[in-house]
Formats: sequence, structure tokens, C-alpha cells
Amino acid sequence: MKGFNILLVFLFTGFTAFGQNNTVNIDAKSSFGASFTEIDVVSMDKMLEKYEKLKVKDSVSVKFKGKVLEVCQAKGCWMTLQLNDGNEAMVRFKDYGFFMPKDISGKEVVVNGLAFVEEMSVDDQKHFAKDGGATQEEIARIKEPKRTFGFEASGVLLKN
Repeated sequence: MKGFNILLVFLFTGFTAFGQNNTVNIDAKSSFGASFTEIDVVSMDKMLEKYEKLKVKDSVSVKFKGKVLEVCQAKGCWMTLQLNDGNEAMVRFKDYGFFMPKDISGKEVVVNGLAFVEEMSVDDQKHFAKDGGATQEEIARIKEPKRTFGFEASGVLLKN
């Protein structure tokens, strides 16, 4: 009888495992962080205009759409988004509450949060370059602080 019970446990486990649906339905969008609607989303052109009007330490609450240029390869804790005219925005995630997949470069996202302008130190630039997979030569070329466009995202929609 003991052998029969063990057989039943194995059969039950086996049927349960085979009964699982291993396919993932990919929605048109994947959401990370706090949810939000896509109402009043700003284009890359309009976002660049907003950034150019901001002073260091000013911020504005906004949603904007952009193309992912780079994602932190250490754990997905930041990403850069393309703006027009060769500019980019460094996106970090509110309270490190969520991370992005590391393989989304080239995909379109909508971010919701606070846009700001900051003066990024040499050390921070080198840190982000290293996380992004830059070579030692590229990191060594970073020698002075630079004015950057930052964004603290409370939520991100990844378009598929």
C-alpha cells in the first residue's frame, strides 16, 4: 500500500507539471512600477523642449514616449531614452522599486514621473558607463561633469 501511495504522488505531480501552460501571452504592453494611463503622453520633440527650459534642480511631472538606447547590464536599474537632436534622458526608477529587462534596447517605452536637469559628476558618469558595458578606454575619456537630462520614473510601459 505504501508503494501505491508513492506512485500516486508521482503521478499526481507529473500530471500537474504537464498540465501547466508554459506559453506566455505577450500583451501589446508590459507594465513596470506604478500603473498609469497613456493620456497626455508627450512626444520626444516636446520633451526635449521641456528639458531645454528647465534649470538645474527644477523638475516637471510628465509622461513621455521614447526609444530605449541602453539599459543597465548589471541589473536593469536604469536606462537611457533617445530624445531628438542626439540628446538622451537618463531614466532611474523611483526608490529602486522596480527594474527593467536588460534586453530592451531599441524598444519603445512610455515613462511616467519627474523630468529634471542635473549636473552629473565624473564619478557618476563613470559608474553608469561601466554598468552600461563601456570599455576602459571609454570610461577613461570621462574627465568633466556634464549637464544631463534626468528622469525619475514611477512607472514604465514597455511597448512590444
